[in-house]
Amino acid sequence: MMKPKDEKQAIKLSLDPNKPEGNRKSLGGGKADEWNDRLSNLTISALPIAHSKNNDSVTEACLAVSYGVMDMAPADPVEGILIAQLIAANEAALAMYQKGWAQPPEFFEARTKYLQLADKAARTVMMLTERLDHHRGRGQQQITVKHVTTNNVTADQAIIADSVTTAGARNAASPALLAANSQAPMPILSETRQPDPVGVGGGTKSK
Repeated sequence: MMKPKDEKQAIKLSLDPNKPEGNRKSLGGGKADEWNDRLSNLTISALPIAHSKNNDSVTEACLAVSYGVMDMAPADPVEGILIAQLIAANEAALAMYQKGWAQPPEFFEARTKYLQLADKAARTVMMLTERLDHHRGRGQQQITVKHVTTNNVTADQAIIADSVTTAGARNAASPALLAANSQAPMPILSETRQPDPVGVGGGTKSK
């Protein structure tokens, strides 16, 4: 019995999870060269060049784009995708700018349309660049620690120290301690809390 023409045949794939890392990871960020080659071919196909012509200019453009991807060095498939889209958007923006300024002055509407499309593609390039930077810097935090010495106390630090020391007598601390050199050993403070007067708070008169 013949199968209907519209019936799709299942495609069986056999993937090896232990396959060694490919040699062309710098083109797609993947461990498998099948992914890297496909992404690289799609990127080159998206270039605004005459692919039907097999000449030196097409080969030169493909090599230039491939070297550009290698310079951006995708570390994983996500970076590979972002870089591929970034290159395609950049090529589109520059091509639209070129077409826009090539229009005669009397074709003002056509020139304006090309330049608008170029600006839109340029904004896409900026967005993709930010996303790539965000992906590469994910989870990283920068913490800056500044040490305050007694000889170099700014006005803002003095205000903060004063507000801390005068916030309440119960937790009073020495301003000199707050501004002490971090390399010096921490001094041992004596008990600064005074006993309650007799009859107030259940305290007893100190002897």
